[in-house]
Amino acid sequence: MIKLLIVDDEQIERRGMQAILEKSFSNIQFQQAKNGKMAVELAAEFVPDLILMDIKMPGMNGLEAVEKISNANPKIKFIMVTAYDTFSYMKAAIKLGVKDYVLKPSKASEIKDTVGKVIQLIEEEQRALIWELEQQAERQKALALMETDVVTQLLFDHVHDVHVDMLVEMLELPSTDEMFVMLVLMDEDGDRCYMGIKELIRQTKSGWVGALYGHQLPIIVFRQPEKTYRSQASHLARQILSTVKKESSTNCFIGIGRACTSLEHVRQSYQDALVATIDSRPSLHYSFHSDSLVSDTKVNSQHYLFKDKGFADLIRLGQWEKIRAELLGVLDVYEKKHAPILQSQQLMLEALWGVSRIMNEIGIETGTPLYSIQTTDYRQLRMETLRLLEIMGHAFTKHISLLEADTVQQVKQYIKKHSHEDISLDSLAKKVGLSPIYISKLFKEKQGINYIDFLTECRIEKAKKLMSDTDTSIKEITFEVGYHDPNYFSKVFKKMTGISPKEYRKTLLGQI
Repeated sequence: MIKLLIVDDEQIERRGMQAILEKSFSNIQFQQAKNGKMAVELAAEFVPDLILMDIKMPGMNGLEAVEKISNANPKIKFIMVTAYDTFSYMKAAIKLGVKDYVLKPSKASEIKDTVGKVIQLIEEEQRALIWELEQQAERQKALALMETDVVTQLLFDHVHDVHVDMLVEMLELPSTDEMFVMLVLMDEDGDRCYMGIKELIRQTKSGWVGALYGHQLPIIVFRQPEKTYRSQASHLARQILSTVKKESSTNCFIGIGRACTSLEHVRQSYQDALVATIDSRPSLHYSFHSDSLVSDTKVNSQHYLFKDKGFADLIRLGQWEKIRAELLGVLDVYEKKHAPILQSQQLMLEALWGVSRIMNEIGIETGTPLYSIQTTDYRQLRMETLRLLEIMGHAFTKHISLLEADTVQQVKQYIKKHSHEDISLDSLAKKVGLSPIYISKLFKEKQGINYIDFLTECRIEKAKKLMSDTDTSIKEITFEVGYHDPNYFSKVFKKMTGISPKEYRKTLLGQI
C-alpha cells in the first residue's frame, strides 16, 4: 500500500481530492491534515510515501511544512497543490525537492496523471529497495557460510573446493597482527544458543564463528590492540556466557587458547583452547590455556593415527574392533612413557574427535565425544575411551541399518514402478549407486527373496488387476506387465497362483 497524506485548510478540497484518488487508485491508504503544523506531526506518526501539500494555509504554510518534513524524512515525496501558478513558488518548491504540482482547480484526469507518475516513481524505488535488501541478505548469508567454512578449514584441515586463501580474502580479514581461539562447550541445548553467539560476534566484530560441531563451537577472535589479551578474552567470554544464559538454561564452559601471529598458526591456539577445556572446574566458567592444570607440553592434534589413511578407512568401513585395538595400543604407549594422565586424556580426546569428524563427513551425526569425568589413572581412561567408542559404534551401526533399509525401499519402489520393463540387476545397482552383487545380497537379506522373485510378484499382481477388464486379452496383458511370450506368462501365473490366467479370470467374473 502507498501511504498518502492530503494537506489543505479547506475540508471540501481534502475530501474532493481523496474521492478522485480513491476512484483512480486501489492501493492507497489516506490520512488528512488541515494545516502545516498538523501535517508535520502526522508525517512523523503516519510516515507517508507521498504528501499532497497546499501552499497557502494559515499559520505554517505549505513550503515551511515541506522543509520541516523533508529534514526529518528525506524519502517522502511531495506534490504541491496551489492556486498560485507563479515562478517564485515553483522555484522554492523545486529547491525543496518537490516532484510536481497541481493547480486548483484541476480536472480529475490531470490530478490522476500527476499523482500516478509520482506513485510509479515510489513503487519503482520500493522495488529497488526490496531487491537491494534481498541482495544484502544473500550476501550476508554467503559471507556467513564462508566464515564457517574458513574456520572449519583452518582448525580441522577439511578439504573444500574453494581454497581457504580466497575465502579469507572475500571475508576481508581485519588489520590485526594477532588472533586466538575460544572454544565454547555446551550441552544438548547448544543449538538454541548458536545464533545468539553468532550475532554477538557479528555485532562486536570480534572475529569468525565456526560451525556448531556436536557440543563445541570454535571462534577465531581477532586481537584488539587497545586491550590486553586477557582483558579482551575475559570480556568476550563473559558476554558469551551472558548470551547463553539468556537463550537457555544450558551449561557452558569456554576454553581460551594463546594468541598467535597469523592464520597459519591459529590451529595451535585451537589446540590450546582444547587443553583449557579439560580444566572445567565447577568454580570456573572459562579458562585460559596458561592457567590450565595440564602440562604445557605442546599437543599435536594431527594425531599420528590420522596420518595413516588406513585408520580413516577403518572408520569408514566400520571396523570397530580394529579401531579399539589401535586406540588402546596408543594408550599403552602413553602409559609406558609415563605421560601425564591429563595430557594423555587430551590426546585421546583429540583422536576420538578425529573419529567423530570422519563419521560426520560420511553423513553420521554424532555428538562431540567428551569424557564424563576427569580421569585420574589409565584404567579409568581406558574405560571412558571404550565407552565413547561404543557410543560412536552404535551410531555407525544404526546409520548403516537405516541406509540399507532406505536402499531396499528405493529398489522396491523402482521395481514396482518399472515392473513392465526389462529390469536388470545392473540397472537396479546404477539406480542406487551400489554394486550389483551388494544389491542382490542386501535385497535377499532384507526381503527374504531375490529381486527376480519380487519383480515376478509385482508383475503377477498387476496382471490380476488387469484381468477384470474383459476387453483386454490375455495376450495383451502378457505384454503390458512385461512378458514377451503368452505361454511363458501363463506358466509363471499358474506357478504363482495355482491356476491359469483364463481360470483366474473366470473365477474373478463369477463364471465358475
